[in-house]
Amino acid sequence: MREIVFDTETTGIMPGDGHRIVEIGALELIDRVPTGRTYHTYIDPCRSMPKDAENVHGLSTAFLTGQPIFEAVIDDFLAFIEDSPLVAHNAQFDMAFLNFELRRAGMKELPPTRAIDTLEISRKKHPGAKHTLDALCNRYGIDLSARTKHGALLDAELLARVYVELTGGRQIGFDLAATAEPEAAAVERTLVPARAHHASPEELERHAAFVTKLKDPVWLA
Repeated sequence: MREIVFDTETTGIMPGDGHRIVEIGALELIDRVPTGRTYHTYIDPCRSMPKDAENVHGLSTAFLTGQPIFEAVIDDFLAFIEDSPLVAHNAQFDMAFLNFELRRAGMKELPPTRAIDTLEISRKKHPGAKHTLDALCNRYGIDLSARTKHGALLDAELLARVYVELTGGRQIGFDLAATAEPEAAAVERTLVPARAHHASPEELERHAAFVTKLKDPVWLA
């Protein structure tokens, strides 16, 4: 099964308030395993970057000015995701921004039913716990040392690992058992010829000599 794990960075919280997407990162999973295929782009929001948002992801107005606008990258992104389910943390947020940008570009929106929300999965699996991406990484022993600030592709990579853990780990569908058989078959084996099941003349002679030394054997009682 093909799934796309993705994340966005934005200028703010609400797209209706004039906020825009400034970064998209996504990666491909096949049967819960990353294939190495990724998508990543920065986007010029055609507006200034609020300081609070810049403090979160480190993307400044100066850096984003001159990057491609959303309309220039959306076709490549849609081609990457195809019709696969979309995995995101707090998926309502990312889907709302994507659909706002799609509407603005005069394009068809993505149906909410395509989204798989790891935040909702975590709330059901770990009630009462913290459900931030950082908290889930810490819960599952996922290295966060590279995450000094939010970044769409890095967060998507971390989320992919969290998603695998939230949905049962890498042994979903007994994949490990299925892949072990070909590896075992490849191991070189040395066959030893079967031993004859009757005693040789030499063995019979040694046995007879041994029996003569027994005192009061039970079969003569």
